[in-house]
Amino acid sequence: MGVAYHGNYLPWMEIGRTELLRSSGVSYGTMEAEGFFLVITRCEVRYRRPVRYDDLIEVRTRVESTSRVKIRHAYEIALIERHGRVPNPSDPGVPADGVCAVGTTELACVGADGRPRELPAWLVAK
Repeated sequence: MGVAYHGNYLPWMEIGRTELLRSSGVSYGTMEAEGFFLVITRCEVRYRRPVRYDDLIEVRTRVESTSRVKIRHAYEIALIERHGRVPNPSDPGVPADGVCAVGTTELACVGADGRPRELPAWLVAK
């Protein structure tokens, strides 16, 4: 079939989330060293068009909302290059807006003991 396995989308989203955090000046390692751990409580992916083998993609990640102990991220997995070229939106295999999949994750903040913990103020402010 030549398409990426559907389970690959979740690790791509995790990479997007990790890089979003890193771009704010904090790493997951630093956060965990301070006793804050984020665990997935919900995830969703809507597949619009397949990502194919050797496609170049971009994972666009943003914080959608936060609460006292939860943070929700939204993702777009966009097609950047196919067969070494910018994709043609008139191709039926290419989404007109370039977005192959959209997704969300909800993460809860817990301490080392696994009990809910308030999100750190610096994370909510970012």
